[in-house]
Amino acid sequence: MNRKEKISFKGFIKRFPAVELPIILGNDTHHTFSSNNPPLPALYIDSFISLIEGPIEEDFMEIIPCFSIPDTEEFHAIVYWKAGLMDYQYILATYTKQGVPIDRRVIGGTFSDGKVLAQSVATIDADWTIHVVTGNSNLQEEEYDATTSTAIEIDLLIDGNIVVEENPI
Repeated sequence: MNRKEKISFKGFIKRFPAVELPIILGNDTHHTFSSNNPPLPALYIDSFISLIEGPIEEDFMEIIPCFSIPDTEEFHAIVYWKAGLMDYQYILATYTKQGVPIDRRVIGGTFSDGKVLAQSVATIDADWTIHVVTGNSNLQEEEYDATTSTAIEIDLLIDGNIVVEENPI
């Protein structure tokens, strides 16, 4: 980050380019975003991400801006990838036009506690509906059990709130 660059919400939002929907967020999609968007500097994390995430342990965390959802008139909707220890998440966050946090939801990623590996893939449709499918694997067993999969539908509302409807497979 340029030393002369002022920290502003407008500058923060510019780091999240709008994308054409639909878009799929899979296990390796963050590589595409990280090749085009540098990690967020600590000042942006402290000023804007921590407002919606709470305190961030920066020594073990990297946050990559992915994109913004287009055509939001009353708010900003952004997706970022948060990488921690054995925990990689795509997060949808919404803010007012003035930068006040509205809502936040993990919409995909990979997590492991050493015993179970959970992987989620998300599809964001043009109508702002997000479909998330999650599969869990027992790391001690060699075969994947499809009966442990779940699916949820998430709606991004016109006021920036995020509503979840659970629909098991």
